[in-house]
Amino acid sequence: MTDYTTQPTGQSPEPQQGQEKQFGIHRKRDGDGIKSIFSTVAILLLAPLFALFIIAYVFQSYQVDGPSMETTLFNNDRLVVWKVPRTWSKLTHHTYIPKRGDVIVFTDPQLANFGQDPNKQLIKRVIGLPGEHITIKNDSVTVYNKEHPKGFSPDKTLPYGSVIPHTEGDIDVDIPQGELFVMGDNRPLSLDSRMFGTVDAKHIIGKLILRVWPISGVKRF
Repeated sequence: MTDYTTQPTGQSPEPQQGQEKQFGIHRKRDGDGIKSIFSTVAILLLAPLFALFIIAYVFQSYQVDGPSMETTLFNNDRLVVWKVPRTWSKLTHHTYIPKRGDVIVFTDPQLANFGQDPNKQLIKRVIGLPGEHITIKNDSVTVYNKEHPKGFSPDKTLPYGSVIPHTEGDIDVDIPQGELFVMGDNRPLSLDSRMFGTVDAKHIIGKLILRVWPISGVKRF
């Protein structure tokens, strides 16, 4: 029976010894097999390490748990959080300060005072920046800084404000350097800086950049 997998069509039967090279037949060396095994093992070992590196320093997937960011985010939404700015700030020994209106993921040791795990990761929106003065009175948020000495309302001037309901609370605080004032978009149901105070920027994990689930709600931030 003719072997059509190794013998080209139209050629005479198996070549004589010494003619293998002419017909493109190569004998596999034992060393090549060992190298192939080592390469496979190396890939299997390095792939998880690479994945861990990406998760720790570049980006990570999160699932929303709770209603505090409605109607911007909903329970069980799947998100992508960007960690590169925080990673770079650690490498350069600079404080990472996100922009006002950014949605961030962070931890806060002060959660323990409210009966919650201090390592729990929260997602909130940045409202006040370091060095600013912020007040909440009559259901309205006002921020005072050098650019706005008479104050302005970020809820009324930034795009996200269209989803914000009234803001309960009686707050009058100066935000320390290196810290942020954060709140959930669903103000009536959000545990945030109105309760546990300002958040140290060193506890920031990353910034929300993308919602990937549900498919109908895919959105860049």
